[in-house]
Amino acid sequence: MSQRLEVIELGAPPPVWASLRNEAERAAKAEPALASLLNAVVLSHEDLGAALSYQLARKLGDQELRAMSLRELADAAYRDDPRLVDIAELDLKAVFERDPACKGYVQPFLFFKGFQALQTQRVAHWLWHQGRETIALYLQSRMSEVFQVDIHPATKIGSGVFIDHGTGIVIGETAVIGDDVSLLQGVTLGGTGAERGDRHPKIGKGVLLGAGAKVLGNIAIGDYAKVASGSVVLKPVPPGCTAAGVPARLVNCPTCEEPARSMDHTLAEAVYDYVI
Repeated sequence: MSQRLEVIELGAPPPVWASLRNEAERAAKAEPALASLLNAVVLSHEDLGAALSYQLARKLGDQELRAMSLRELADAAYRDDPRLVDIAELDLKAVFERDPACKGYVQPFLFFKGFQALQTQRVAHWLWHQGRETIALYLQSRMSEVFQVDIHPATKIGSGVFIDHGTGIVIGETAVIGDDVSLLQGVTLGGTGAERGDRHPKIGKGVLLGAGAKVLGNIAIGDYAKVASGSVVLKPVPPGCTAAGVPARLVNCPTCEEPARSMDHTLAEAVYDYVI
């Protein structure tokens, strides 16, 4: 069966799916013991969506929700909303561009639980908005068990998001995460009490959340802001600023232009005596 060739611009980077397949082919030759895995997860599929649904099913399937049933859920989500596959591609690019330990696309696709947990949440989010809340919450539970990442299905998450390492990340129901955000391990986007309703943080575009950062309550972290590792933020952070400490203070306004892309965790030498 003939396939339509993809048209790309001269000088443009190779398409993600083509690069992923090429890397998988090279890895299969270099590591014959993993050739069967690489063929099953990547090389036997015609596009990124099919490979991704297989990978999520392989990782998350259990005795209650078999892998085949889970794959059917993911395939249904991708058919109904093809943007989910486009967003997964942007998420893969984000990992490759921002993680200096990442050598290509095969690594995050096969092994990085931050990427895999994020794609699980995107399918669960689709199910949530289909009115299938019980099975969406089941996926959240499996995500937490398998990847140690706990993101509510109702959470709204933009594209090009990078979850580094992933372990210990907790994100609440009414949180919103913008495009091009980077989160490291141990980040919490949580509430401040037992109140119901809109109670979780709103993270702007291009924000960098350092390891162990805690952002609590219905507060806004402005575009291109940074929250330093280990900080506890209870009040809004203006766009382009850095918040650090317990409780957090503004220590650098403005910060670098795109901290989530540069992964720049440094702080300015001058610390402004301003408690947020």
